[in-house]
Amino acid sequence: MIEPTLPSQLAGREPAGARLSATGAVLDEAFLTKLTATGATISLEPHDLQEHARDWWPISVGWATRDLVGAFPGVVVTPSTSEQVASVLRLANEASIPVTPSAGRSGVNGGTIPLEGGVVLDLTALRSIIEIDETSQLVTVEAGTFGPELEAALRGTGEGYTLGHWPQSFDLSTVGGWLACRGAGQLSTRYGKIEDMVRSLRVVLADGRELRTASSGPRAAVGPDLNQLFVGSEGTFGVITEATLVIHRAPSYQRRAAWGFASFDEAMEVCRRTLQRGATPAVLRLYDAIEAERNFGITTNLLLALDEADPLLVDACFTILEHEATTGERLDDSLVDTWLAHRNNVSQLAPLWEAGIVVDTIEMAASWAALPEARRRVLNALSGVEGTLMASVHQSHSYLDGACLYFTFAGQPEDSLAAQEAYYRACWDGASEAILSVGGALSHHHGIGLNRSRFMAAALGEGLDVLRRVKRSLDPRGILNPGKLGLGEGDVW
Repeated sequence: MIEPTLPSQLAGREPAGARLSATGAVLDEAFLTKLTATGATISLEPHDLQEHARDWWPISVGWATRDLVGAFPGVVVTPSTSEQVASVLRLANEASIPVTPSAGRSGVNGGTIPLEGGVVLDLTALRSIIEIDETSQLVTVEAGTFGPELEAALRGTGEGYTLGHWPQSFDLSTVGGWLACRGAGQLSTRYGKIEDMVRSLRVVLADGRELRTASSGPRAAVGPDLNQLFVGSEGTFGVITEATLVIHRAPSYQRRAAWGFASFDEAMEVCRRTLQRGATPAVLRLYDAIEAERNFGITTNLLLALDEADPLLVDACFTILEHEATTGERLDDSLVDTWLAHRNNVSQLAPLWEAGIVVDTIEMAASWAALPEARRRVLNALSGVEGTLMASVHQSHSYLDGACLYFTFAGQPEDSLAAQEAYYRACWDGASEAILSVGGALSHHHGIGLNRSRFMAAALGEGLDVLRRVKRSLDPRGILNPGKLGLGEGDVW
């Protein structure tokens, strides 16, 4: 059975401390007894509390080297049914106990750190494939199901199917996490992001009521799409326990290619023109010369392309792509194989932090018109922070109107926690201000969590007040994932 895997081990000294001060909601014996009566598994074991106090947020890797976690929960509750989730939330709401939904804990913005203590609701026991409808090409699945489990079930059914959702965290993440953070897979140009795949949800609200956002059919016009109220809400509006998603026939054919370009902007133009001519190859990844050398051992602006689908579709896409890429130098297709072999490898994250190198990635999105300036401003902002050793970029997902840029920074501030945190915040501040200055989006698929919360007012303006009003309506006692998505009061990180 797949279990959550965290990026680093605590150094081992007991007890671990908490970097972020939780208010520490009091969980008395009466409340714990009621939790046990729901039928969900509860744990007060120190190891479980420590592991559920952190996720893949890179700054927490640095904390782990000093035996620090984010914030401790009071109890870890693992329900095995949606009804148990409802019972737990009903109890927590009555007692005003905060609840932080959690599953694979592969998020990189601190979204599952239980900032105010209370209950961590571990959803990884909700992992059934409920139904695969081959006629309509739909799958209904519980939210705690990990990526490999879902894909194996789809591939083994009938003629073979795929969701087409392949995030870098595929082996570590769950369906509910993808939905909560509005995630994207590496093949999103072909298959879409998770919000494009969802057709209905089962959601438990803060007071224990259950809601089904049942679709009456494809492209239904029955008021606003309630699915999209919860997709991307990061567990602050309700807890997703089940989803119905669109699936595709497993691809029967694949092509790949690679080109080198003299400039990053020139290669971005190739991507733009290709997409705007109607071609949607599954992968169009563009690496600047720094990242191309680091990952592939070549010094050029490297464009990788891969597509999979019906042969007629793939060949048509590649005909357009090859026509647009004539200004580049055709390189060995095996470069795509290199990417495929190493695309999910993040094994260097913990060793770098342990060596005092502060490193992270920042994904953002913008329109094609704004992307060249966005790239320059973000790289300048990152390079301008004192202590930066390297700042680089690649384009990871492309669409008709724009694309996602994925920045990497690494720096070596003074060897103290305060200096590391100050450097880390300065990089995020500079990059976020730069992307907002060109009208771009703070995040393309990693979400907001705790790390990006302080930028939400600048990003959404009055829209943030609308979200806060929705939060108060659905969760008047504020128990669901407090402090996340910019919905809390003040800057806690």
